[in-house]
Amino acid sequence: MSQPEITAASNFIRNMISQQREAGQQQKVITRFPPEPNGYLHVGHAKSICLNFGVAEEFGGDCHLRFDDTNPEKENQTYIDAIQEDVKWLGFQWAGDVRYASDYFEQLYQWAVHLIREGKAYVCELNAEQMREYRGTLTEPGKNSPFRERSVEENLAEFEAMRAGTYPDGAKVLRAKIDMSAPNINLRDPILYRVRHQHHHQTGDQWCIYPSYDFTHGQSDAIEGITHSICTLEFEDHRPLYEWFLNNLPVPCKPVQTEFARLNLNYTVTSKRKLKLLVDEGIVEGWDDPRMPTISGMRRRGYTSKSIRDFCDMIGVNRSGGVVDINMLYFALRNDLEHSARRAMVVLNPIKVVITNWEEGRVENLTSPSHPAREDLGERTLPFTRELYIDRDDFMEEPPKKFFRLAPGQEVRLRNAWVIRCDEVIKDASGEIIELRCSHDPDTLGKNPEGRKVKGVIHWVSAEHGIPAEVRLYENLFQVEAPDADKDVDFLQHLNPESLSVVQAICEPSLASAEPEDKFQFERVGYFCADRRDHQTGNKLVFNRTVGLKDSWAKIQQKQD
Repeated sequence: MSQPEITAASNFIRNMISQQREAGQQQKVITRFPPEPNGYLHVGHAKSICLNFGVAEEFGGDCHLRFDDTNPEKENQTYIDAIQEDVKWLGFQWAGDVRYASDYFEQLYQWAVHLIREGKAYVCELNAEQMREYRGTLTEPGKNSPFRERSVEENLAEFEAMRAGTYPDGAKVLRAKIDMSAPNINLRDPILYRVRHQHHHQTGDQWCIYPSYDFTHGQSDAIEGITHSICTLEFEDHRPLYEWFLNNLPVPCKPVQTEFARLNLNYTVTSKRKLKLLVDEGIVEGWDDPRMPTISGMRRRGYTSKSIRDFCDMIGVNRSGGVVDINMLYFALRNDLEHSARRAMVVLNPIKVVITNWEEGRVENLTSPSHPAREDLGERTLPFTRELYIDRDDFMEEPPKKFFRLAPGQEVRLRNAWVIRCDEVIKDASGEIIELRCSHDPDTLGKNPEGRKVKGVIHWVSAEHGIPAEVRLYENLFQVEAPDADKDVDFLQHLNPESLSVVQAICEPSLASAEPEDKFQFERVGYFCADRRDHQTGNKLVFNRTVGLKDSWAKIQQKQD
């Protein structure tokens, strides 16, 4: 069975670099992935990672990993460690050491002093409310701060006092002196530095003033010799400011910023603030909860790094917005797992079957390929005994037409085994079915019965040899396509109450050797993986449903419509 290839969609950035190379305008390509360490990476970041690292790799260049760590109040080492692990898991390696914007704090400070000396920056004492008032609107120009015309000497002294810790948080800021009437609000004397008496995870208590993201980003790119500063479209309006700083500072080079459309995925929220709220409120069990769109959560759910990279290739890179259908992600996932996941039989909702014409104590060890198209994955042993478990959904006492599974007097084939017929239904005092008495046709192992046609095939597990396991069935965390589209409605109102259900299942014995993150197709059920955190904790097997064999979610939604 050959694996269908994922064809990469168009990429205007790749085409742009190719044209630059052909014109002799570009030598070594150097990109960077610059996350803020204030949360875990999500599927939108995966698109940026694949783009930045992929472009560098394709053109024989380098990609840096640089943490834009200018807001220590919201940052910590846990996020830094998780981000590095996610990038490596996706299959990428950054050039050189991990870099931090904080590595450049002294240089950034000196460049701020340079702007002051040039009369292009000043210390301002307006509070946040006054700052908003002076800034103006999209249709009205702003007005100059009363502190805008301070002398160079006074500004230098004030900025030095800010660094020395003389002032409390929020008392003063350093602003660029650009144009308070500029149509682009980002050019209306933006803030370069704020007073923040905050311990920093990299620099400790060395600083009590921290640069803004806008002041830090372009200069960090310049220090590192970045050739292509690739950002999402929300930074397009910031590009004139990015370029103003580079043009007004003695930087070693002038990187070029190019924007692309961020990933918007339906049934998904990717705002870090909202994802953090889900974690802080205990709605999910952590950043790596398998329902989260974080890379860590997707990995724990059973996504492969290849499936995520394939998905990013499928959706391509462009400058137009739009929403990507989550079924494209599921397609890439199923496409990879179909080829790579070993097979196993697991009964999620067990009901006992007794084979009445099978001798007590007799065990027949059947074998089956671990994968129908991959001999390299070997075989597995399936013990067949008098007492078995099948799934309750595979039996109906009064079946409708075209129900080709088990029913009274009806035959069905047990996967990789014999044909059985249901002869008797055993119920408890309340009328609930607790056992099925069946007989097997001994001449049907590996061949069809003579004189009759058996259409149905169901899975099963030996009652004696089966292994109990906790199976977690995951669905989309949200039950509407755009959970945060309406700003007047709390996005939490759209949570799917059935995003997680837990069942106690019976597994074929081969799964006893499953290791955390091992991937399986539970035959006729879906794709699952051994949970990377809880699997075999306390001698308990735990499997997470990664995705169904078919698009059951779309069918559910169709019925609701």
